[in-house]
Amino acid sequence: MSAPKPLKIGDITVQKPVIQGGMGVGISLSSLAGAVAKAGGVGIISTAQIGFREPDFKEDPLKANLRAIKKELDKARAAAPDGVIGFNIMVATRQYPLYVKAAVQAGADLIISGAGLPVSLPEYVPAGADGQRRTKIAPIVSSAKSASVICKMWDRKYQTVPDLVVIEGPLAGGHLGFSTEQLSELGADTPDRDKTYRQDLYDEEIRKILQLIRQYEEKYQRKIPVVSAGGIYTHEDVMHQLELGVDGVQVATRFVTTRECDAPDAYKQAYIRAKKEDIVITKSPVGMPGRAIVNPFLEQVKKQRQAPEHCYQCLEHCDRASIPYCITRALVNAAEGDVDHALLFCGSNAYRAERIETVQEVMDALMGAEG
Repeated sequence: MSAPKPLKIGDITVQKPVIQGGMGVGISLSSLAGAVAKAGGVGIISTAQIGFREPDFKEDPLKANLRAIKKELDKARAAAPDGVIGFNIMVATRQYPLYVKAAVQAGADLIISGAGLPVSLPEYVPAGADGQRRTKIAPIVSSAKSASVICKMWDRKYQTVPDLVVIEGPLAGGHLGFSTEQLSELGADTPDRDKTYRQDLYDEEIRKILQLIRQYEEKYQRKIPVVSAGGIYTHEDVMHQLELGVDGVQVATRFVTTRECDAPDAYKQAYIRAKKEDIVITKSPVGMPGRAIVNPFLEQVKKQRQAPEHCYQCLEHCDRASIPYCITRALVNAAEGDVDHALLFCGSNAYRAERIETVQEVMDALMGAEG
């Protein structure tokens, strides 16, 4: 098969069809996103508690986060003036519309949105008279059903369609758009998932999503690019996805162990030390399954609840009185290098990391241009 083609998102052309996945808290900020954009891909900054280093974060997390959105984008732009840079904004975020509007105002090229169905996203990023948006919008879907719900709603309520669709599969890191039962059916929840994972079943789901998107392409007479994510680590993985018919890939875990990644060295070393059996499915405080590295923190919260000492106003639906621990505190600990008291989100392939690479080396490897 020929080399991967550039990814076109409306009037934006991305030379290398690789979107770097958004990782919060503080793992994909301006350094990583700027480096990926400079290397020809799409750099994505996570808005999840993006202002955790701001001096007023504890007292006013919303104000700190909204301020940090522009600061991080400006720094990424300085590193890659001609690059494509955007944000990942979770639907589950409290005050979600304010985050989206702040990203648009800051000048984001793209907003990718999941952790819930972004059915109202076009309301906050309206298109111009020509149907084009300056800031492109992309929902994350995990099934043909969720893709159908979003496209039907956007079509009916806003007379628009996504500028891009991200399909996130069951081998992804962090919060997953699957139930524990679905993960088990797909064989994506075991340490031996390399042997048990039903790639064929999820490949079929990707084809169904592509078929659905084609219907909306015909209706609106415009190309809607689709990228797939989850478990993509090598050039062979990239080519397999492209052969299914997608236009590009989203990769997150492979970029964590890069020199430019915003994560502290202790976090990166946790990936490098991890063995296959250390990567597990855990239940987050918001009830969603997630993939993370086993560490003393995960072992401890299995045995005893860690009552939150402070509310950081992060998620729309969070019952402080009953959650097993504060996810913001656990993820901020990770971003600050306190890995024994942290939630270490990761993708299924984190154990494959053996050394610190550069972003350029990773991009070359994904594109099959090594050596």
